[in-house]
Amino acid sequence: MTALIVGEALVDVVQRPGAEPEPHAGGSPFNVAVGLARLDVPTHLAAQLADDAYGDLLRDRLYESDVVLDALEPAPARTSSARATLAEDGSATYEFDLTWDPAALPDPGAFEVVHVGSLGTSLEPGATLVADLVVMADALGVPVSFDPNIRLTVEPDHEAWRRTFEAIAPHATVIKMSDEDAAVLFPGVEHDALAQKLAADGALVAITLGGDGAVIASSGVVARIEAPRITVADTIGAGDSFMAAVLSWCAAYSWPAADELDVTELTDLGMYACSAAAITCSRPGADPPRTVDLTP
Repeated sequence: MTALIVGEALVDVVQRPGAEPEPHAGGSPFNVAVGLARLDVPTHLAAQLADDAYGDLLRDRLYESDVVLDALEPAPARTSSARATLAEDGSATYEFDLTWDPAALPDPGAFEVVHVGSLGTSLEPGATLVADLVVMADALGVPVSFDPNIRLTVEPDHEAWRRTFEAIAPHATVIKMSDEDAAVLFPGVEHDALAQKLAADGALVAITLGGDGAVIASSGVVARIEAPRITVADTIGAGDSFMAAVLSWCAAYSWPAADELDVTELTDLGMYACSAAAITCSRPGADPPRTVDLTP
């Protein structure tokens, strides 16, 4: 299975309490691409990178993780960045400097799965192209994975994120969101009920709950997963590692239909994805695990 990941690649400039800023490769789609390739799924990333120091940092990470870069034109004047400020518990808040205006995107028909999400699905003018790509992939029978990964510092309008979700989710085979995303998109809805609701149309749905684990649902079946107990360095890229692990698990099982998965299989999937996220949380920055790290 060859995967196409579409969206932003950027440098997280991490500010830890009492320390100097540290640049780390990042961006949600970028992290998913790295995480998926490290789990031995052939992966292409369609993103915009400038010819500058930050762009070189991102290219180096892609190269050492065996991700193929499909560089999108036009190349921006500078590579996108985000200043990530860490709290004492390792959680991060972000301020972004972004460009997302690709002239065209790859043909989804050349891939076995397409993943989109975060700012790539919401930041215009590129977001319109991504929405069109998703519709095309669905029409071609190519599975679509979607993680809204909401960033209110870039787009504070909750309704804008809901419109994006409503446009893409009906075409998605896999939907993953955090509990924070769920609070924006479906305020007041309990997580198990929300996962069941979204899975009713045939999607595999995952809602991550930070240190409380995750909820995984297929049509009529819900599994609650506990998170491994670890020492947290920070939470940057944890959700993206979870997403990559979900996709690699699906690839290993030849992309099963969601309604074919029982509670035992959902639990196995959820434990695998939570383990990947936990390893990332134990490392500074978005540094997802390789297959060997997840092998007993």
